[in-house]
Amino acid sequence: MTDNVDHGKRRMLIAATAAVGGVAAAGAGAPFVLSLQPSERAKAAGAPVEVDIGDIEPGSMISIEWQGKPVWIVRRTKEMLDLLPTHEESLADPSSTVPQQPEYCNNATRSIKPEILVVLGVCTHLGCSPTFRPEVAPADLGATWDGGWFCPCHGSRFDLAARVYKGVPAPTNLIIPPHMYLSETRLLVGDDDKSKLKGGQPADKGAAA
Repeated sequence: MTDNVDHGKRRMLIAATAAVGGVAAAGAGAPFVLSLQPSERAKAAGAPVEVDIGDIEPGSMISIEWQGKPVWIVRRTKEMLDLLPTHEESLADPSSTVPQQPEYCNNATRSIKPEILVVLGVCTHLGCSPTFRPEVAPADLGATWDGGWFCPCHGSRFDLAARVYKGVPAPTNLIIPPHMYLSETRLLVGDDDKSKLKGGQPADKGAAA
């Protein structure tokens, strides 16, 4: 029997079918490839955060988010600062010898400006977020409490310089993130590279808080 198949036409049909299949596969794969790209929110989560600290009342704390974690900014009063050296014998690392802070915050107040503390709000034990307890000698924390943070998860305590007390589960002081002042009332959390400053503002500003 004579083979009357048009081999040229067959090759053309096979090629066309393969091309259509390839386009379909590429179309199906596109959402998967896109899903591997970081979202705008994810990219922004690691960016420095600019915050206005001008309205923080003395003795008060505000919380912002940086890298998906809380960062606390406290405006300490003179009374709060005066209490810091009075309980150092109760602290595990009163001189901040463990590098939990940038070099420019390795001082008695763990801050650039004594009255403003910037600290990562994550317990160094298991990552809980401690509660701000600025009052002195509350009934539940005892007469020796001079204000600070109490972690309700496992009882870790930190003073108003975010230094850990002895005898608690947390092994180290709370972390001080990199930060710098853009002006008297503007703070940039997450970056301390002053070479990026231009005309009093960062060259690449992060999300405003």
